Amino acid sequence: MQFPALVPYGWNGRWAALFSSLDLGGRATDPARPAPAPGRVVRHDGTGLLVVLPDRVRSVPCRRSVDPPPTVGDWVVVADGAVGAVLDRTSLLTRRAAGVDAPQPLAANVDLVLVACGLDRPVKAGRIDRTIALAWDAGAVPLVVLTKADLSPDAAARADEVQAAHPGIDVVATSATTGDGIDELRCAIHDRTVVLIGESGAGKSSLTNALAAGEVAATGAVRSGDAKGRHTTSARQAHVLPGGGVLIDTPGLRAVGLWADTDAVAATFPDIDGLAAGCRFNDCRHDREPGCAVLAAVDADALAAERLAAWRALEREAAALARRADPHEQKQWGRQFSRMAKEAQRRKGRP
Repeated sequence: MQFPALVPYGWNGRWAALFSSLDLGGRATDPARPAPAPGRVVRHDGTGLLVVLPDRVRSVPCRRSVDPPPTVGDWVVVADGAVGAVLDRTSLLTRRAAGVDAPQPLAANVDLVLVACGLDRPVKAGRIDRTIALAWDAGAVPLVVLTKADLSPDAAARADEVQAAHPGIDVVATSATTGDGIDELRCAIHDRTVVLIGESGAGKSSLTNALAAGEVAATGAVRSGDAKGRHTTSARQAHVLPGGGVLIDTPGLRAVGLWADTDAVAATFPDIDGLAAGCRFNDCRHDREPGCAVLAAVDADALAAERLAAWRALEREAAALARRADPHEQKQWGRQFSRMAKEAQRRKGRP
């Protein structure tokens, strides 16, 4: 089906085929009812959805029965004035929700994850690693964007450092003020859906405006003492870029909670994964095992000890997440917790 107005938002043959294959329960041929229409969620305000449809952009409610619940970037079917279905996703970027052991969807159907880090502050390698892992787990490609290059006298050198610390990941240094790196970033984005992730004050809104060639996102000042910013972006929102592609801007993330598996962690550390192929044992944990190629690389200064420590931390976290999600492990933990509680009660009752 042809919907020209949706093409700038990423509509293509895949989405058309999925929409055509849906069982719409006779609504598509009932002349007394408006025909179901495809649309893309461009903004999520918690309870309301802003959806771009073939004829207009409007706020649309979502039926409670829709599974999975739609998020920004989803292609949906609007029937009888409400979102009634979500088309099968190509990717879903998710983090661990703050304060709870549950996933929080950030954006759907994204091809590229832009990891924004401001050069007006220390660049945190651990935060980059976590976001890269989320990107690989989602089925998207990560790209590190160093913003505010005009505020750093050695932006090129710092970009080289980030590149060396994260092998296999492209790094682009940009400045929304001078325009440096913007064209390079536009080329990377061209005709793709990308999502911009970073902490408050990292310059995401200014970068969004530079890429969109207009004031589409509110910007705010940062504190001079620590370069922290306020949440000028309050909701996730998609913007069509003039050079092609869709950019999803997101509010600043105070923390990047890991919600990814060990395969995503391995993809985040390709240097360690490559070295591990030379270990004597297939299940080497790179701790104290004899014949460990990874430890040998650290001893030879071919791999930074900090890099190995970062891998260990994320690997442990991903493994713990997998155990908590396993029904058998949950049952075992429940039994252990019950025994611990009974033992504590028994000791409490002692004279």
